[in-house]
Amino acid sequence: MSTNVIATGTERSIIEDMLDRNREALIETARGLSDTDARRRLVASLTTPISLIKHAAAAERIWFQRFWAGLDESECDGYSRRDEGTFAVADDESLADVIAEFERASQRSRAIASRFDLDDHKDNPREGNVSMRWTLLLMIQEFARHAGHGDILREQIDKPVLRQPNS
Repeated sequence: MSTNVIATGTERSIIEDMLDRNREALIETARGLSDTDARRRLVASLTTPISLIKHAAAAERIWFQRFWAGLDESECDGYSRRDEGTFAVADDESLADVIAEFERASQRSRAIASRFDLDDHKDNPREGNVSMRWTLLLMIQEFARHAGHGDILREQIDKPVLRQPNS
């Protein structure tokens, strides 16, 4: 990933750069963890460092492969239903596998998105009429939020528990 922030230029180049930065930020929250730590359940939900990345790959497929490209679920390169299954990581999947899956899904999303103008729009059963611009911004929001979740999980994994002194 480029270290140069795109802060000027076309709207599209700025949006796509911000999306790529949030994709990378999400990956960075888990990079370097052992597979055991990446699977640690630290909250009541299915949210773990590895499951956040797995979920992000599914979000890429749901929005770009299923919705924008109109592919059937069987034509997608992985899980693409809008349910809790997006967080499911198989026992034999490593963190490296899941990161690679997310990177492949992101690459395919870039290719699909490039076929549409920002103002192109389609009807979505849940959200109504949405544009490609809206979809890209939604993905920025989604991945930024999950990178924040990942940051908190990583902090819990990396830092010893602070204990309150006895009163």
